[in-house]
Amino acid sequence: MLRTLFLAYLLLPLHGIAQDITAVLRQAGQLESAYKEGEALLKYEEALRIQPSNLTALIKCSDLSCRIGNRQPDKAGKTPYFKAGRAYAETAWRLDPGNSEANIVMAFSIARMALIQGGREKVAAAEDVKKYAENAIRCDPANFKAYHILGRWNYEVSGLNIFERTLAKWFFGALPEASLHEAIVNYEKSMKLAPGFMLNYLELARACHRDGQKARALRLLRQMDTLTGSMLDDTRVRQEGKKLLADWE
Repeated sequence: MLRTLFLAYLLLPLHGIAQDITAVLRQAGQLESAYKEGEALLKYEEALRIQPSNLTALIKCSDLSCRIGNRQPDKAGKTPYFKAGRAYAETAWRLDPGNSEANIVMAFSIARMALIQGGREKVAAAEDVKKYAENAIRCDPANFKAYHILGRWNYEVSGLNIFERTLAKWFFGALPEASLHEAIVNYEKSMKLAPGFMLNYLELARACHRDGQKARALRLLRQMDTLTGSMLDDTRVRQEGKKLLADWE
């Protein structure tokens, strides 16, 4: 009898923590769905104070840190968010390297940091971004975000300037092969998996325009403008699409 009561006593705090973390994650998700990303980030961080190894909270903290950081007006504002995003991603990946979303935030956070760094750092990041995106696909072949990242990777690497290519050759050897064709193929795969993901239309339109497919690029931008936004950044994406449409017509 005493043993039973003792075991019940031990389980009470754990049950309370489980309830707390579930409630906090639910609140965070509701805030994110309401486009209150700053508040959602704080709530996911609260979840990590309750349970530091919670994989969902770590992945969300990384993703939101990078997204919020990308909206900051300058490098000084972006840097702390991107560094936090990378730290959360690394912790998530170490906990479960076979998790597709953990690999996605690794690729995403490395790519974001590269945006505010110099040519050498950008080149150094390129191989890691590709590696983690491909890992994400191996873990979950239906992860549309991984194909989108690979599309962007091929688009950016195939467009490196002579200086950046020279740095790559000097310091890292040849970069993995990248091509505009592969960028288009990967964007198309991502779009097939997630037809409502607005950013795919914008980036695929850019790739098609660079490839000389102007008519298709214009069709994609017009089609994108008919979509219902599902993310906070979709307002910016729509505006960028309208500007490109006006410039290219």
